[in-house]
Amino acid sequence: MTSDANSRPQSARPPIGVGLFVTCLVDLMRPNVGFASVKLLEDAGCRVEVPELQTCCGQPAYNSGDFTDAQHIARQVIAAFEPYDYLVAPSGSCVGMIREHYPRLFATDVEWRNRAARLGERSYEIVSFLHDVLGIDALDVAHKGSVTYHDSCSGLRELDIHHQPRALLGKVSGLELREMADSNVCCGFGGTFCVKYPKISEHLVSNKVANVVDSGAETLLGGDLGCLLNIAGRIKREGFATKVYHVAEVLAGMTDVPAIGDAATRDASK
Repeated sequence: MTSDANSRPQSARPPIGVGLFVTCLVDLMRPNVGFASVKLLEDAGCRVEVPELQTCCGQPAYNSGDFTDAQHIARQVIAAFEPYDYLVAPSGSCVGMIREHYPRLFATDVEWRNRAARLGERSYEIVSFLHDVLGIDALDVAHKGSVTYHDSCSGLRELDIHHQPRALLGKVSGLELREMADSNVCCGFGGTFCVKYPKISEHLVSNKVANVVDSGAETLLGGDLGCLLNIAGRIKREGFATKVYHVAEVLAGMTDVPAIGDAATRDASK
């Protein structure tokens, strides 16, 4: 494992301080993803804390044009995570909001724009952080069976996350990756998009499910819980047996819980 620490001996370097941005959906719908993220970061030698003042990243308000509330939420997030070396989240969507859109929220406020930009530079999606910042080159974990991977829009297009999850999944013993067609095409969730345009959303997620099934993979993985909840729901409605997990759960070896969309999804941490 490598890091950007200075030239002191490895044993003398203090652990990297990570503030985990849990995300609303993980907190409310799938706590196991949060615990898996903590395990991955601690196993990599990081000191992990979960700031109590965090709530939402503000993206729903921002996407709906409510910039006043979005700014209020952004200020709270910035203040809560400034003390840490890095902000890490199991969501490309939330990190994309923090990194790309927070500075735009404060276009006319120099102080907060600069604070937002500084935090954005230290904000990473969990798999990107493990691969690009920590340089993880080995994982002591196994997952028997075949998986396919969905590239979420924000992670792919705002954060350039594509090869990182595949590189880490390649280090999981027993795992077979089967690429689906159009893995980089939207699943139709898009936060408020699925509410505003339900027919288009339904069409997109039906296409996504067809590609998942056609891949022949037993399990679908991804890095954004919103996408995974959306796809898992459609998989169930169409009667397919494909399991759905967040990629962090597989990388951490924490898949001994019901899959996303199966019974007791929220009780995954117990």
